[in-house]
Amino acid sequence: EDGAEFRAARLFVSGRLYKHVVFKAEYDFAGGDADFKDVYIGLDDIPFLGEIKVGHFKEPFGLEELTSSRFVTFMERASISEFVPGRNTGVAFQNAVLDKRATYAFGVFREADDFGTSEMPTSWNLTGRVTAAPYRSGSNVIHLGVAYSHKFVRSNGADIRLRQRPESHLARRFVDTGTFEAENIDLLGAEAAVVFGPFSAQGEFLQAWINTGGGLQNIDGFRGGYALVSYFITGESRAYKDKSGAFDRVKPKKNFYATDSEEIGCGAWELAGRFSHLRLNDRDAPILGGEMNDFTVGVNWYLNPNVRVMANWINSYVAGAGTSQVYQMRFQVDF
Repeated sequence: EDGAEFRAARLFVSGRLYKHVVFKAEYDFAGGDADFKDVYIGLDDIPFLGEIKVGHFKEPFGLEELTSSRFVTFMERASISEFVPGRNTGVAFQNAVLDKRATYAFGVFREADDFGTSEMPTSWNLTGRVTAAPYRSGSNVIHLGVAYSHKFVRSNGADIRLRQRPESHLARRFVDTGTFEAENIDLLGAEAAVVFGPFSAQGEFLQAWINTGGGLQNIDGFRGGYALVSYFITGESRAYKDKSGAFDRVKPKKNFYATDSEEIGCGAWELAGRFSHLRLNDRDAPILGGEMNDFTVGVNWYLNPNVRVMANWINSYVAGAGTSQVYQMRFQVDF
């Protein structure tokens, strides 16, 4: 099988009004519709709370999820992203303390679709995240974090379906629980990362507990995690954003072009590898959605801070079904 797509085609406007009012409106046109991404208004520099936002934006959960898709190491996030709450409509605060060596965030969200609307049955999420950077020196950093989310449904349960692709958006879904009823869901995530010069490592683990309806036993067998390493052979470092406890834009030491005032450069070159595991089986429930292990090798070429070429090779193994291989490339421009 083969294919091609525009993975994202986004336009946004953001800014600040009268010092403390911040806003953003971002839409994605890649699917043929103007889907909501970040659409919010907020206040910052609020004592203790830091920044408060109201609107449609990401819930504070997960290091890779809260790192912009423009800046993640691989073309797609790891398979545990199926668990992560993502964007919903709500209100949240976020603050950085201890000389920006720690952050905390908490929000209340209502489940919403890609247009920012929600329908009955009403699902609400309470989500929070705490991070710390116990070591920070220049571009070097050690990052630790934990996040928790509780979803509850204000009716007699909601239909839930968990399924995932092999970290390629063009591939079909290899693991799938089918539809089942859930009354509430608890998610616990742990995250860690280190950056030392051109080397970085990052990992997360996520566990789900699901209180089911419809006569099924409660589910505690759904879990997953990933670990990745990367290295810049041209000497750059991954950029860490203290305010949010996530990663930021890579800036090459020498851009890939020459002008009258700049030397000819080769941009930044990054080599990376990742292993991820996703388990959607719980024999006591019983729900057998499958287990998937993905191993990904990636090469990233940053021509300049705004242009990147990515190449990924993915070896995906599904227990009881076999192995598939995916080769994919992406050309990315953002400004």
